Order: sequence, then C-alpha cells, then structure tokens
Amino acid sequence: MDGRDLVRSVMVVGSAGAAQGLRTVRAAWRRRRADAAGLPPRGAERARVPGPVQAVEPGPGGGILRFSRTTLRITVAVNGAVFWGWDGAEAEPSYALAGRCPEPDPRVVLEPDKDGGWRVVAERATVVVSRHGAVEVLTPGGVTLRRDLPPRWWEPVDGGRARWMQRSEVAADARFFGLGGRASGPRLRDGTYRLWNTDPGHAFGPGDDPLYITMPVQMVVADAATHLVFHDTSWDGTVTLREGEEGAGSGHDRAGTCEVRMEGGPLRCWVMVGTPARVLLAWASLTGAPALPPAWALGHHHARWGFGGEQEVRRIVSGYVERGLPLDAVHLDIDHYDGHQVFTVDQDRFPKLPQLADELRRDGVRLVSIVDPAVKADPGNSVYDSGSAVDAFVRDASGRLVEGVVWPGEAVFPDFTDARVREWWGGLYEERLAQGFAGFWHDMNEPTSFAAFGESTLPRSARHALEGRGGDHREAHNVYALCMARAGYEGLRELAPQERPFVFSRSGWVGLQRYGGAWSGDVATGWPGLRASLSLVLGLGLCGVPYSGPDVGGFDGSPSPELYLRWFQLGSYLPLFRTHASLRAGRREPWEFGPEVLEHARVALVERRRLVPYFLTLAHLARRTGAPYVRPLWWGAPEDRALRDCEDAFLLGDCLLVAPVLDPGADRRAVQLPRGRWYDTVTGQVYEGPGQVLVDAPLSRIPVLARAGSVLPVRGAEGDLELEVWAPARGRTGGGLVVPDAGDGWDEPEVERYVARWEGRRVVVGREGEDGVGEPPYPVRVRGIAGA
Repeated sequence: MDGRDLVRSVMVVGSAGAAQGLRTVRAAWRRRRADAAGLPPRGAERARVPGPVQAVEPGPGGGILRFSRTTLRITVAVNGAVFWGWDGAEAEPSYALAGRCPEPDPRVVLEPDKDGGWRVVAERATVVVSRHGAVEVLTPGGVTLRRDLPPRWWEPVDGGRARWMQRSEVAADARFFGLGGRASGPRLRDGTYRLWNTDPGHAFGPGDDPLYITMPVQMVVADAATHLVFHDTSWDGTVTLREGEEGAGSGHDRAGTCEVRMEGGPLRCWVMVGTPARVLLAWASLTGAPALPPAWALGHHHARWGFGGEQEVRRIVSGYVERGLPLDAVHLDIDHYDGHQVFTVDQDRFPKLPQLADELRRDGVRLVSIVDPAVKADPGNSVYDSGSAVDAFVRDASGRLVEGVVWPGEAVFPDFTDARVREWWGGLYEERLAQGFAGFWHDMNEPTSFAAFGESTLPRSARHALEGRGGDHREAHNVYALCMARAGYEGLRELAPQERPFVFSRSGWVGLQRYGGAWSGDVATGWPGLRASLSLVLGLGLCGVPYSGPDVGGFDGSPSPELYLRWFQLGSYLPLFRTHASLRAGRREPWEFGPEVLEHARVALVERRRLVPYFLTLAHLARRTGAPYVRPLWWGAPEDRALRDCEDAFLLGDCLLVAPVLDPGADRRAVQLPRGRWYDTVTGQVYEGPGQVLVDAPLSRIPVLARAGSVLPVRGAEGDLELEVWAPARGRTGGGLVVPDAGDGWDEPEVERYVARWEGRRVVVGREGEDGVGEPPYPVRVRGIAGA
C-alpha cells in the first residue's frame, strides 16, 4: 500500500463528507488492484536496433528493406503520402484511416543509393534509407526536410509489446505545430508533450498539458517546404521537441529535433510534403473528409451548466428575442438528466421537453443535448439493462464489469471499439430525437472516471474488442472518444437520414473530423484562457479537425465585462461560437455585463449571422479540400518567417484576417500582414503587406481586415445571399469561391467561382463557367473603391 495514496483517500473522504467522495476512493483502489492483477509486470528488457540492410524487395509504390534485426516497409500512395512501417508493419488496421489506404503510386522507383543505402523516388518527395536504417525525406529538389535516425526498441525478454523511440532532425528554421489540442500553442515550443487524452480535472490554462485531445500529428513548417508527420499508434507516449538555431556554435546551424517515445503499438509513420494546402488535402484524403455541419450550427450557441428548468430556458431565449440578438441553439447540460443518467430527462424540471423544443425550433432555435458515455450501474436503468443484454460494457482481465465513478455515481462504460456496441449506442439517440434535440455534444469521453488518486480513467488492463483484434485500455484509451463519435454519427445518419448530424466532442483522436468537431473543454476564465482558446482552434485545424471553438467567457469564474466582450468578439469568428459556463460560474448572457457590452456584443452577433454563408462555404471547402476555416497567417506563405512566428491573429478562409484583442486595456494592436493589400472592414483604411502595422482596436470591435480582390458570400438585409467584393488594387484582379447551401441535407452544391476586375473606373464581378464569364446570380456590393 502506498502511504501517500492512503493519506489522499482519508483527505478526500474527510473533505467531501459524502457518498461520492467515498466512491472515488473505492474506484481508485479498484483501478489499482485491477491493473496489478491484469497487466503483465515489466521485467527485463533487451534493446534492439535495425542493424545493417541485407536484402531489398521492390514492390508497388516502394518496397521492403530487410535489415538484420527488422524489416522496413515503404509505400508512396497516389496522393503523394509516404508510408513506412518498421517490423513490417502495414498501414491497416488503423483507426485513423478513412476506408482503405490509397493505391500505391505505380510511378515510384526504388533504386540503390550511395554507401549501401536505398532511395524511393516519387513526384513530391524522395525517401532515402541508409544501410543502418536512418530514413531521410527530401523535397524533389533534394533539400532535406526530415531525417529519422535508426529507431530503437525495448522488448520484454519473456515476450509482449515492445516500447520504442524514434529521434528525428528537421531544418534549423523549422517550426512545430499540431499534436492535437494544445493550450500553449499554436506554435509548439521546446518541451515534452504527452500523447494521452486527459481530463485535467480543473479549468485549464496555457501551462496545462496534456488535455482532452492529443494526436501524434505534427505540422512542420520550414523555408524549403511544409510537411506533416503522423506516427500511427494510439498508445501512451511523449513527443519532445526542440527548435533549431541558425548559425549556432561556429557559424553552423543546429538542427531542430523531435523525439517520439511510445509505450507500445506499431512503429509506423505517414509523411506528406508540399504547401500547407496540399499537405492537408492529402491528409483529408487519408483520414477522411470533415463532416458538414448544418447551417444553424454555424450560428450562435448559448449553453450553461445549471439552467434549472424549462422556464429558465424560455427566459434566456426571450431575453435574446426582446433585445434583437440572434440566437441559433441552446445547449442543455447534465442537469437536465434524471439523476445525471444519460438518455433520460428530469421530468420535474423539464416536464414538456418535446413541446419546448418545438416552440424554440419555430423561432429558429435548436436544442442541443449533452451525452456522456458512462452508464449508471443500476438494474432497472433502461440503458444499463439494454447494454447488459448485448454485453456492451467494458470488462477487466478476469471478465468482471469495470466500474468507475462519474456524475450518476457507480457507472459502467460501453466498449465503443466494438461495432456491435456502436450500433446499440447509436440506436439510443432515438430517445434524444424524440425529445426534440437537434444536436449533441459528447463530454467526459476521454473516458473520465473520478478517482481520489491516480489517473481519472479506466484501468489500463481493461479489455476492449478493438474491432475483433482484442486488447486493453492502453491501446483503446486514445481512440475511445473517436469511436463514441462514430457511434453517435452513424446512429443519427440511420435515425434521421435527411439531416446532417451535428456532433461535437470534448475528446477525440485522428479522424475525429469524419464525425463532427470539438470544443475546448473547461478553459479557465482569464486572459491566458482567452489566448489558449485561439491556440486550441488553430492546432486542431492543422491536425485535420476544422470545426471547433472554446467556451466563450471561460468555463469557471466570472469574467470582467472587458474580458467577456473580447472573448465574445473572438468567438464570433470561430467555427463553433458558443457561450458556456459551469454551475458555479457567473452568467454568460450579453446583457448581464452592462449596456455598453450588450451593444458591442450585438454588433458581433449581427456580423456573425451576416457571415454565415461564408462559413457555410468554408465548411464545404473543408469537406472537399481539408483546409480549416481558421488558418494561421503563414497558410499561404509558409516561407515568411515573421508570419510563422505570429500566434495572435488568423485567417478566416482566404478572404479575412482577424486580429483578436488578447490583452486587457488594449485599444490598438500590432498586426503582422501577409503580402498584398488589406482593408479594415469597418473604417475602409488600407494597409499594405508584408509587414507589421498598428491598427485601432476600440472596445467596440476587434480588427478584421479583408484581402483586396476578395469575393465573400454574405447574408443581405432581406436574408438572401449577396456578394461582398473588396476592390482589387488597380491593375490587379481578384476572386472568390461560393458554395450555395440550403442549410441541411446531403446535396453537393456546385462550387461557384467569381472573378473581380477593374473596367475603367468601376469594379465588375463575373461568374466563371464553361462558357466563359457571366453575370453573377446574386446582388453585388463593392467596397474599398476609395482606397484602391
């Protein structure tokens, strides 16, 4: 017995003074006993490296290299993605991939290289493998982007899973991004980042790591090119990054380094090379197209833990209506459940929930329900009984149900890595649809199980189906929420086939975008939490999840009027625009912060509604190209080092640059501009990039700049689609894309292309088609003429 844990147990019970505190103590000791009995002890290990290459077998898209102690498989796909797997690992099975792997590129050549090594030559990259197993990725022009040193394994002497380590070097000027949702980003500084989805158990800020969504995905941006690298294993691990330094030491560059350590799973890797847009296009073709949200999900959402009941919901919605504030969705948290039990309703607080939902929908407001994975372990609970009937719940190594503690008390957990269980769970959403809910947010799905000490999750020895392969929670933990999202999404497709499902999740893994989006989780109220909110959205977008957003105002505490407003203004330009707060936090309605904040919030809400057609276009483009709505400033010019280091502004699509105010008391701020002409969308003032400019940022707004020549679809005064055109510079042309969308359903509308150009003293806009350029079918409003 660990004395410190015994002390923690006594302290928890003493401080809680309630049954739940005692349950968390029992759960922690239960978890410890389960792992002691169900996990193999770590005994003696032997280290292994590849050794020298001994034979080579060419194959489609690459080939197999046999070393004295292992085998390396290399394949280049037709989309340009490079795969390699050590110990002969293949790309499948994988939770990350959407369907089957892309076909190998038949044009790829495997040929001998100098010093006994080999090279794989493809259109977008060349891969050089040394005779001892170093793997180097080069641009077509021969510039090295990444060099993986020979890997190392540590194998248990008596058999079992080997842990491994891979060290890599990148260019001295390279910058790291990604690794899922990280609060300290978006650019990842020197340090070690854990790959284990974690509920921190408290409101988090920039210093907290790991958080709810971790992904072994890095976007590495350097002068020569951008590349994305993905180590495809869901096991626990760490990534240690160290940026390089140019001219270090005696005038020589010091390479940037990356060290990946994994506790198990295959050592297999995907690399994509090119521009950021090309890299994420290949990534989306590999891991799946992002789900398309319905139009209402791109509006404003209001949420709170603790609405109290139907009358409180009506009061809040009436407050928006009476003040003329746009509102598209209201979210109900766990307090609307009966005793916190999933797929139930508290009939005392919400006696006529379907009627309420119908009333709200007639006013254009949808209801969104929280859905937790934990099921109260109580015979008579319909979800528990139906799950038990199909053996849906996770068991330990000895076959007993794994019980944890979550909001309803003692609880069991569905095994979402089993297709049969996913089908059962997906069918349960029929109850939610009958209650009138139109969307769903998945919470507590890391999965979280409260514990007085140790990790707040399931025992690592807990058994999972893993699609019939079998395994334990060490492998299943990080994909648990991904599989839950799949269950919900596929169930809703079956239950409501005419509507696009709206699902977003606190946790997830590579491929989450196939089923929906994400939100920040419990971000701390404060200026650091505001800054972390932007980091999370940018980081997730570069990992392939384009739809996400924070809790506006922060989850805990009471934001000052200034902080609330600046958070609200930022949120109005993020994909998921949702206010939310905890049970014990201050209110989040705009009118609670005084008349000045209310009027400025109104401006942000009206502008968000005006931009919904643009957000819908970005959603369709994300589905077709993998490009996130919210993009770092270096998106179109990754070679611009000043843009690479800028973390306090972003591009919304190709047309807008948003510069949120992230510090208190600021009424001006510096903005790093990409190349070209930019218009302040409020004042019309013109700025020229590249370079840094100082722009006004009064409390009434945050700076938003439009790229000269942009064509944006917006909602006009009558609600119809219009084209807003920002004049191109004299002698230049511009353009933009529009995807007209009815707001729901599965039609694939055509991408309309528009061009803007000068004719004499006026700007004209035409729609490009097979027969040339024609008149646009929408009203056109040209802005910025005076500054052109």
